[in-house]
Amino acid sequence: MLNDRRGRIRAEADRLFQTFLDHGALPVEAEALQPADLLLDLYGEDIRARAFVTHDPVQGEQMLRPDFTVPVVQMHMDEGAEPARYTYMGPVWRKQEPGSDRASEYLQVGVEVFDRANPAQSDAEVFALFAGVLGDLNLRAATGDLGILMAAVNGLSTLDIRKAALRRHIWRPRRFRQLLERFGGLSPVPESRAALLKAADGTDAARLIEAAGAHVGLREPADIASRITALQADAAAAPIPGIEVRLIEDILAIAEKSDTALARLRRIAADLPAITPALDRMEARLEALAARGIDISGLDFEGSFGRTTLEYYDGFVFGFYAGGRGDLPVIASGGRYDALTEVLGQGRSIPAVGGVIRPELVLALKEGA
Repeated sequence: MLNDRRGRIRAEADRLFQTFLDHGALPVEAEALQPADLLLDLYGEDIRARAFVTHDPVQGEQMLRPDFTVPVVQMHMDEGAEPARYTYMGPVWRKQEPGSDRASEYLQVGVEVFDRANPAQSDAEVFALFAGVLGDLNLRAATGDLGILMAAVNGLSTLDIRKAALRRHIWRPRRFRQLLERFGGLSPVPESRAALLKAADGTDAARLIEAAGAHVGLREPADIASRITALQADAAAAPIPGIEVRLIEDILAIAEKSDTALARLRRIAADLPAITPALDRMEARLEALAARGIDISGLDFEGSFGRTTLEYYDGFVFGFYAGGRGDLPVIASGGRYDALTEVLGQGRSIPAVGGVIRPELVLALKEGA
């Protein structure tokens, strides 16, 4: 019985894989074991805690791949031609919480598009491809755009170190809100930091370190001095204006149909013009989606969507969910990850977007399991 189910899952994976091949994507593979050092940083804290990591005496620290995107991007940046469309199929591995009944190993079938000609068209291409292959399952599609939130943070009237901290915690909503409230003067400075600042009392960081005595620990004195200087600058800076804090909160609170959401975001842009270029990209994407037959007036858009996904996404994000099946995780998901190509391309970059489908979840819905 178990082998029979595995066979049906594999058949469903083969069907999805063939659909992407028919679309013109080239088949690629990735090694099950991947070098851990760089990849753990790229995947973010969630996957870092859930990765299966081992040590090879020759290769060093290795991990079982938690997804295909990073290895495929690495392959493309090393040797791929442009433009390119790739598809893949195979198992991935992720640790689950104790007591969870979710699988630690499961199949993914996916597609990645590298094309600098028209990113909005590439976004629409991938989303419409997934909507088509999943069309008979009556799934709810949700979309978002992390590029809008990033642009909003970059447009705040505050220190660059504060903006950097907010950008770093975009994928950790609770921490992001705590920082936003503190930088906006709405919550107090943590006690430990307040005590350190009181002890420093305006003293030059280098002198403060010298007065502390012998250096103990892994951090270099220069790093410690830089951190103290940054904390002092933060303490002396004016709060983020209240209107800007409210505008960030307004963006995160949006949960409307895509065309209505764009109109609301345009109104927010009147007071936060830094998001205008991101909204222009969103508008171009919606036009491209509509041209591919997607009803944008019925397509959900959430301002906070994507903030609990993999941390390499930096633009359009999407997910397909089974309504009434809270026991199932997201059936398919994906998004844009332009910055990742620059990191793995060592300065070279190309706009890129992709997504993955879990065939065992597709099969479960088809069979009513």
